[in-house]
Amino acid sequence: MDEPEWRNHAIREDEVTIRIKKHGQMLTDARMIADEAQWNDLSDDRSPQQVVNTASLPGIVGDAWAMADWHYGYGFPIGGVVATDIEAGELGGSISPGGVGFDINCGVRLLSIDLPKPEGSNLKEMARRLFNAVPAGASSKGGWDLKKHQMDQILSRGAEAAVDLGLGNDKDLEAIESNGLLESEERNVSERAIERGMKALGTLGSGNHFLEVQVVDKIVDPKAAKSFGLVEGGLTAMIHTGSRGLGHQVCSEHVEAIESKYQKDGDTWHAESWGHRLPDRQLAAAPIHSKEGEAYLDAMHAAGNYAFANRSALTERLRRTMRKFSGGDTEVNLIYDVSHNIAKIEDHRVHGVSCRCCVHRKGATRALGGDHPELASRFSGVGQPVLVPGDMGTASWVLAGPKSGSNQAFASSCHGAGRRLSRKAARETINGEKLITDLQSKGIEVRARTPRVIAEEAPNAYKDVDDVIRLTSQAGLARPVARLTPIAVIKG
Repeated sequence: MDEPEWRNHAIREDEVTIRIKKHGQMLTDARMIADEAQWNDLSDDRSPQQVVNTASLPGIVGDAWAMADWHYGYGFPIGGVVATDIEAGELGGSISPGGVGFDINCGVRLLSIDLPKPEGSNLKEMARRLFNAVPAGASSKGGWDLKKHQMDQILSRGAEAAVDLGLGNDKDLEAIESNGLLESEERNVSERAIERGMKALGTLGSGNHFLEVQVVDKIVDPKAAKSFGLVEGGLTAMIHTGSRGLGHQVCSEHVEAIESKYQKDGDTWHAESWGHRLPDRQLAAAPIHSKEGEAYLDAMHAAGNYAFANRSALTERLRRTMRKFSGGDTEVNLIYDVSHNIAKIEDHRVHGVSCRCCVHRKGATRALGGDHPELASRFSGVGQPVLVPGDMGTASWVLAGPKSGSNQAFASSCHGAGRRLSRKAARETINGEKLITDLQSKGIEVRARTPRVIAEEAPNAYKDVDDVIRLTSQAGLARPVARLTPIAVIKG
């Protein structure tokens, strides 16, 4: 088999960065966070090729990026970050549903719990109660049954609407990315998407989604940890989920609408009406000010608002459960909530020039500097909390954005450990029942609705999260604050 062309243009820029120089249809260079060991372990060439492909998006500015947890995805690699100039050309730079993903505004929120670490039978009881209280799995069973006007409010007002329904606290809003609200004027969401979301609010979903209770086992940056409300030995909870079937439906419909504009033309895909030419149909993108681009942006915002509300509703379930478990008024405080499948309109400087950009982050997290006006005052001079789930047998991390200013990757960071085995490969090589026993011997209680999920989400299926954090830090994208180890895991 011939070597892929990108290999002839890949150079090591520094210890943790590979630069793939512009060639072929690329409009910019591409940069991948990887040290020599990770690069030499490259067993699947598809992810670098995907990063190369994203560098051909019309209107792209700066470099196309792949964060340290990069792996293969739909069109874009997971961990991909690409910015386009929204004023490029007659209709603006492009926006690509593949650069956001099917689970729109999948994200993570972290909470502190004012309880001592439970052990033995108390830990098992806590895990049992959470498993019974938190609906998980592929179906929407157990979600709040919304009325049509309530759904409309959630699509337009996000987390604030959840608070009005008693599914969150007012003070939570300042600790949510974009304050839990993405502007959606039309709420251009189909009836089928609304139908899929009506009964799913407050549910985890399946796959890599989870609710996890953790212990802060190491503080690396005491000042930032104090600002975030983290103490060594303290109890935390992490919730990882998104917009459920509603977001998937929104993405599917807009992928179909935008991909239909592209026709195969030799080795490329061509959208004649926009003059777009792309190497992969899964990258299909519309000019952001076109009818299709504006419709997708509005619907994506509405689905993103649903995801913010969904994590708020799950937080309320967690709060109620922990209070019943403790028999008292246990404090469960929101530290932060981040999105990692979203496109945001942001201001950046690219090569010394100001740009109003559409920043696609697919499996990547914002890492704002401590002087950014969107952040609450308690993060001033510290930076935004960056939440990085690892795997259910090892650890997760809290990082921080720069103390001021922005990093070179459009204020972006990694979002997790990153898969190293496909789900199929994990199922074929990992014994789920043995894994549960092994985790219990380490003091980790695991509960799952679907047994096969245990093997698919095994620690061995993921990269070493500590390595991913090290690479992210060395690349200057975000700095480590605290390491969290799991004690109870609820999965679909």
